[in-house]
Amino acid sequence: MPLMPKRVKFRKSQRGKLKGNANRGNRVTFGDFGLQSLEGGWLSAEAIEAGRITATHSVRGEGRLYIRVFPHKSITAIPAETRMGKRQGEPEYWAAVVQARHDSL
Repeated sequence: MPLMPKRVKFRKSQRGKLKGNANRGNRVTFGDFGLQSLEGGWLSAEAIEAGRITATHSVRGEGRLYIRVFPHKSITAIPAETRMGKRQGEPEYWAAVVQARHDSL
C-alpha cells in the first residue's frame, strides 16, 4: 500500500519550484549504503513502494532498510478532454519532493 499522510490541512498544494541542491538529508547516516538523487523532482509514493519491495527482495532479510523520504505533496490532474479554465483538478497521487544532490559530496 503506498504511503500517504494521515491528515492534511489542505487537500491541494501548489506546484512549487524544483531548484537548488539538497542541504539536509544528503549524507548516509543509517547503515553503509544509500541511493542519491542526481536531479530534483517528484518521487511518487508508488515509486517509493516499488523501490522498497525491490530492496527488501534483494537483501533477503539480511540487514535493515531505512526510507528517509515521505510523500507529503498531493499531485492533482484534470480528466482528459476537459476544457481549459475549470480550476485545479482532484488529487491523483502523493509525491515526495526530492532535491538534487549537493556538488561537494
